[in-house]
Amino acid sequence: MPPALLSGPQYLHRGFQLLRLPGIRLFVLLPLLINVAIFAALSYLTMSRFSQWIGQLIGWLPDWLGFLEWLLWPLAVILLLAIVMYFFSTIANLIAAPFNGLLAEKLEEHLCGEEVAGRETIAQALASFPRSIGRECRKLLYYAGFAILTLIASFIISPLAPLLWFAMNAWMMAIEYCDYPMDNHRLSFSEARRRVASQRGTSFSFGALVMLGTMIPIVNLIIMPAAVCGGTLMWVERLKEGGNKRA
Repeated sequence: MPPALLSGPQYLHRGFQLLRLPGIRLFVLLPLLINVAIFAALSYLTMSRFSQWIGQLIGWLPDWLGFLEWLLWPLAVILLLAIVMYFFSTIANLIAAPFNGLLAEKLEEHLCGEEVAGRETIAQALASFPRSIGRECRKLLYYAGFAILTLIASFIISPLAPLLWFAMNAWMMAIEYCDYPMDNHRLSFSEARRRVASQRGTSFSFGALVMLGTMIPIVNLIIMPAAVCGGTLMWVERLKEGGNKRA
């Protein structure tokens, strides 16, 4: 397996380990509490409709592919979980964005031994909520463009549609969590995307594992702060110096 595809999961693994650092526990706790509250509410709303949604997804299968239903059923489950969990992550990230940025800032200071320019307190992070929401909306617009392309491709190659949607969401997870430290340094969103794209193998494998983590009960409650830590590690080690290190 190419080294870049292995390095992405390593960043998430190290991100989980960093959650225990005494100096950042408070900044882990805030997004974690938001994550738990939103997940509980979303789970309550979706569990009763899960079987119905699976049936509707299978119902979209063309008649001439009916013999593949046994194979596409588990793929439909993967697709639905990917969509629901990305929706959950999007809401959680919208609300927790200022705190995720603060977590990325404190972790970078710990890793580099120097303050991030324009460092914020918790009160300042709350005050920056409108700017954080604006940044998250930029990501949603970017996601919408990719979603349209993926939807078109799904009609062309229907059997692979679940995998296409999973891959798209995995890429968005990489951009989402690597962006927080870059936003702290006031890099434009287009520059942030360029730097993430310069590490395609590492970024995609990191995002894919984060996406899988959002689909696993209990793990999905702590995946957000761990992914912020992993994305910050990638920023410090691979993306900070122009994102030119080959992956």
